[in-house]
Amino acid sequence: MVANHIPAYVLGGLCAVGGTMGYVKGKSVPSLVAGMTCAGLYALAGTRLAAKASFGAEIAIAVSVLLLVMMGPKAVSKRAPVAIVMSSLGLVGTVFYVSVLLAANKIKKN
Repeated sequence: MVANHIPAYVLGGLCAVGGTMGYVKGKSVPSLVAGMTCAGLYALAGTRLAAKASFGAEIAIAVSVLLLVMMGPKAVSKRAPVAIVMSSLGLVGTVFYVSVLLAANKIKKN
């Protein structure tokens, strides 16, 4: 099984790449800022998960849902490749970290 913090670091790196691509392709400073902010938040989540500190999975879920909500409509309406990839990452992150959180809560109850 993959350590729970590794996907957060990978998602963060991909967000940084996506934000940079948005800036390079369209000179979009908001894309760059959003990509780097999401990357930083995923890095924070990964660090907290690696240290077994509280709220690591919750931060990752929040960033993933935000990414999905912000990029999903653009992916559907414009079929922009970067938007499709970024919203897909948001969906994958949401599903993965919700399952991590549910598994952790199940273990605590037993």
